[in-house]
Amino acid sequence: MGEYRKGLLYGLLCYCIWGLFPLYWRLLEHVDSFEILAHRMLWSGVFMVTLFMGIRKVRLRSHIKRPRQYLMLLVTGALITFNWGLYIWAINHGYILQSSLGYYINPLVNVLLGYLFLHERLNRAQTVALLLALTGVLYFTIDYGRFPIISLGLAFSFGIYGLLKKKMNLNATPALTVETIWMMPAALVFITFLCVNGQSALNSFDFMTWMLLLLAGAVTAIPLLLYGKAAERITLTALGFLQYVSPTGQFLIGIFVYKESFTTAHIVCFSLIWTGLLIYTFDTVRRLRVTRMESESKG
Repeated sequence: MGEYRKGLLYGLLCYCIWGLFPLYWRLLEHVDSFEILAHRMLWSGVFMVTLFMGIRKVRLRSHIKRPRQYLMLLVTGALITFNWGLYIWAINHGYILQSSLGYYINPLVNVLLGYLFLHERLNRAQTVALLLALTGVLYFTIDYGRFPIISLGLAFSFGIYGLLKKKMNLNATPALTVETIWMMPAALVFITFLCVNGQSALNSFDFMTWMLLLLAGAVTAIPLLLYGKAAERITLTALGFLQYVSPTGQFLIGIFVYKESFTTAHIVCFSLIWTGLLIYTFDTVRRLRVTRMESESKG
């Protein structure tokens, strides 16, 4: 139960950080989205290698022993890179609504994948919570009026990423280190090409831009590290419901910081999703208390 609570805390911290991401990336709106992606890839790798090799002082092979695991981490690295790139592109091209919807759909994708591939089952309260959340997302999708290709791309790329991480069952720090190492060479080549051709934001020698791009590695890696630690300890279903914290944070920033409109569809979607989340949370707390009482009585 202690590990499960840690997992919930890691997941909550992770999604709170992701919910604040618009504040950070908005500071880099003058930089091309693919260059931002390349810097995220490169500096995430530098951050993770420094963290793992400098602080932990252990070898990757002591945690990741089979070649197949390295290949799987190449796949998960590609998935998270695709997710990052699609998200940045969507924000920079005015598809904020679709990107937000994608992160509302993603928890439902997590629940679906957990049910299909990990044999995770839902009790009555969890089923009601899922149906309420699904209704909210469907209403939001119908009100938007288009088939949300960007939303589904974001939702399924991150959902499959979480599923593969769960099935590999590797320690979060070395796994993320290998993922970012796989991504570094392509990112370095792309950034070098831009710099040589005078097309990089680095050519402007703007100190604030340099620092924001450099810190993009830590900003990217820390929540992913927390996500990996959460995935080790809690079910994919629980991880899915926690994710509603992230798009909610993004919406609140949009409304109160950037003064975006808050429509009836937002109200309906938020109300249904948070009602479902409260039901799920109360049910989880109740089951944890019952389990603890049974454990104490046996002890």
